[in-house]
Amino acid sequence: MKTILYPNILGVVAVVYIGIDYLREVDSDLHKVLRPLLSGILAVIAIARAPYYDYWTQELSSIGIFIKSLLFMLSCLCIEAIMMQYVTVVLGLDWHWNTPPLPDSGQWLFLFLNEKFPKSIVSFLQAPLVGLHHFLMLFLLLAFSVLYGCVKAPGMELGARYMFTMGVGRLIRILTFTTTILPSPRPWCAHIRFRTVHHPHPWAQKYHMPYAKDPYMVREIIDQDKAFASIENYPPEYVPNWGFLQFMVNILRPTQFGSKEENWFNTLKRAGGGCNDLLFSGHMYVAVLTAMAWQEEYAGWTSIFIWCLVAHSGQREIRERHHYSVDVVVGVYTGILVWLAVRWIWPLKDSQKKLEINQLIAMQDTIEKAANEGDLEKIKLMLCKAHKSDVKEKKLDWVTMFCGGFVLLMTLGLGLLAFIWTADG
Repeated sequence: MKTILYPNILGVVAVVYIGIDYLREVDSDLHKVLRPLLSGILAVIAIARAPYYDYWTQELSSIGIFIKSLLFMLSCLCIEAIMMQYVTVVLGLDWHWNTPPLPDSGQWLFLFLNEKFPKSIVSFLQAPLVGLHHFLMLFLLLAFSVLYGCVKAPGMELGARYMFTMGVGRLIRILTFTTTILPSPRPWCAHIRFRTVHHPHPWAQKYHMPYAKDPYMVREIIDQDKAFASIENYPPEYVPNWGFLQFMVNILRPTQFGSKEENWFNTLKRAGGGCNDLLFSGHMYVAVLTAMAWQEEYAGWTSIFIWCLVAHSGQREIRERHHYSVDVVVGVYTGILVWLAVRWIWPLKDSQKKLEINQLIAMQDTIEKAANEGDLEKIKLMLCKAHKSDVKEKKLDWVTMFCGGFVLLMTLGLGLLAFIWTADG
């Protein structure tokens, strides 16, 4: 049983947040006032509720798995950033400019619908309602609503599961977009986001370029099963000294700017996002994880609203040619399947449910007696007691309150950083 202090307020807050943030497209001056105000109000509400929260013991017991999941997710994101650089720079800028996008039936469909739909509907479909940071913020709203009983405790465990699932999906995504490099739907993307050389890496020079356009060469390499063609003359590669990270030179393919030797961190930092990390869409994966979390923890009209945001965001990814249709479709079903798969192996809430069931079994005779007597208040009291059976401390000591405050501020800080770093998409 879950005691919800304000049963409908979380959905209203989610809709208000999306509405206020869309003011950036309508009235930027009003948006600059209302968005910080809303963020401040939500932070104050969370902090004000913290001293009266009954489940800090559960939250603190979940810190270990929260930190492990955080580190796992950050490690996966670092690997993803490295491989995003690789799949673009390995072929050189000339390849990206000269290689046309793949034919995409989804893109054709939206162009067709633009001709058939009324202009108002087309304008709505084109409107930038939500981005990546909105879905992250919606998840933070869901996780912090545990303070008011909208989501079942512990909220830290929900956050840990979200980050772990995020990391697993990122590893799957790395495997897919690095194994086969797809040309970007935006041929100019690499020239804008990457500062690298125009010619291909020696690996591509030997194993791809001689066989890229000639069908007879493709047939011959299939028959011989080895690279046999002569390699064109290309400029030499820039090879800085990165010490124990020397192996990353071939992956990141740095370019020297000025007289100072290029380091791996600056090489990664210069990239303003990915271009060929297409299959599957990381944006859609995050959106689907957020929608699945809402559907599982706060089912109702709000979760339907968020799934509608997911659908709107997905069609924009295709319409604006950030991704091919296949990237969006695979991102959606991968997010659903990975979330459900992780749920099967996630132990914490299952053990809490078993504990509650055991408590209810132990109280069965008392509950039946109260039911026969028509004592609804006593039944409600027994159910609440079973729900709170794993809360060991009703009155928090100062140590627990200090740790709880630290956890609250840490998660608020992480949420703020995630919001800032992903605000540009």
